Amino acid sequence: MPTIKIDNVDYDLDSLSDDAKAQLQSIQFVDQELAKLQMQVAAMQTARNAYVNALKAALPVVPGSDTIKLS
Repeated sequence: MPTIKIDNVDYDLDSLSDDAKAQLQSIQFVDQELAKLQMQVAAMQTARNAYVNALKAALPVVPGSDTIKLS
């Protein structure tokens, strides 16, 4: 029989109420969506870094300046 541990208490999944099972499914769905969003954030950060580097390469050299700050 499968169990789930919540607040250090093991619960038999088969004995949970339909409402409890629905809440558990909702939590699992949200966890999956959060994981997808975290992967998208990582991809967007990587893309942003690449765009910043490409912008730096495309800008003319300004004497006496060696940094760019983008907000």
